[in-house]
Amino acid sequence: MRRTLLPKALALGAIGLLTLPSLALAQDDGIETVSTQLNDVWIIVTACLVLFMQAGFLGLELGFSRGKSVGSGVAKIAVNLAIASIMWWLIGYGIAFGGDGAFWGTSGFLFQNGRDVAGEAANNSTLTFFVFQFTFAAVSLAIVWGSTLERIKFSAYPLFAIPFAAVLYPIVAHWSWGGGWLSTFGGGVQDFAGSGVVHLTGATAALAATLVLGARKGKYGPDGKPRAIPGHSMPIFGFGVLILWLGWFGFNGGSTLGTADSAFGHVIAVTNLGAAGGVIGALIMVRLVMKTLDVGMIGNGAIAGLVAITAPSGYVEMWAAPIIGLIGGFIVVVGVVTIDKFIDDPVGATSAHGLAGIWGTLSCGLFASPRLILEGQHAGLFYGDGFQQLGVQAVATIATFAFVFTCSFALFMLIKVTVGLRVTEAEEDAGLDISEHGMYGYPEQFIPAPELVGYAPSPAVAASSAVPTSKEVPAT
Repeated sequence: MRRTLLPKALALGAIGLLTLPSLALAQDDGIETVSTQLNDVWIIVTACLVLFMQAGFLGLELGFSRGKSVGSGVAKIAVNLAIASIMWWLIGYGIAFGGDGAFWGTSGFLFQNGRDVAGEAANNSTLTFFVFQFTFAAVSLAIVWGSTLERIKFSAYPLFAIPFAAVLYPIVAHWSWGGGWLSTFGGGVQDFAGSGVVHLTGATAALAATLVLGARKGKYGPDGKPRAIPGHSMPIFGFGVLILWLGWFGFNGGSTLGTADSAFGHVIAVTNLGAAGGVIGALIMVRLVMKTLDVGMIGNGAIAGLVAITAPSGYVEMWAAPIIGLIGGFIVVVGVVTIDKFIDDPVGATSAHGLAGIWGTLSCGLFASPRLILEGQHAGLFYGDGFQQLGVQAVATIATFAFVFTCSFALFMLIKVTVGLRVTEAEEDAGLDISEHGMYGYPEQFIPAPELVGYAPSPAVAASSAVPTSKEVPAT
């Protein structure tokens, strides 16, 4: 009996040994599939957080606007988001990530009817990457308009948004992230999530717009000194700041492009510390410079800290994050006070996103950890690796500013001399809501109560309390 079973047992064992590799491969395939799906979910979740930052920008801008122009901001956010969506699909994604040309990509336009930049059928991972990178383009475009509040024609938004989202931003993104010349220059620029690519690009275009547009009426007195034009709601501004703070967890954390090694946890922790440092830095500096605790400056300190930590968030140790944010907070206060003497920037975008973006990009050359940098790159100066990486970061900053400013200034000048860039003085006095959109964001503040349908008293009450004029015939 035992002799009969032995050959069968040996045969089954041999079969089992032969099937082990296939079972192992199947298990590995399953693990790989789950890992890919988890990465895709993470990227889409963070893309949603980045998209939610549009609400933060809306709150920031509405808070710093006067009540007569708040409705225009709502329309602006929606229209620019729609234009960016279409242009990113048509051409922007292809220029940014369609191949490794030195200056721009050459494939992937219209997402090639469902195919990726290599011509292969697009899988879910390719599509999630497409969506995630779109939200970055939309953020950069949103930054442009904060400096133009209360005096720009609405028609200027789409006229500039189309070339910006289709060509200008994608070229800058390609240089650093899409295989362009900055990704290989000197070992490669370090810009983990876009202090330079996203924020400096948007702020530089904002600076160009402001220079062409000019200041709001009444901003500068006869002596040339700036006058404060307070925004209508610091609570709305505060909501905007907090929404942006939350969205930045997706902005930087999602730039890991996956969940491997739980690197996103480190990036998010570093991001939060950078924001905290920015608040504290602005709090200290505004007290020293302005002898007060200005609410707008403190909020912008958070934004500056977040912008500053964006480039180094994947490359620095946690101890460096609050230092980078703290200096960002110092910079934004000094920047706003200085720039306000010459340029009317209602939200301080050129400081919070521009100057802080420059500092964040350069900070990689100081604080980048040998443990976290990519192969071929250099650690920061403070780790004894010399000035190599700092030099690469400086070149990237100069190239980005020069390219974006030149193109943006030319585009805004073209808009100005053709269809016009600025509303008339009378329209600015009335506010963009009524002059550009034929309505008010806060109608009860501008329309007499009896004329407000839904706000006025009932006709019977109104009639009983009305005093007849010479043009009215009393009811009989």
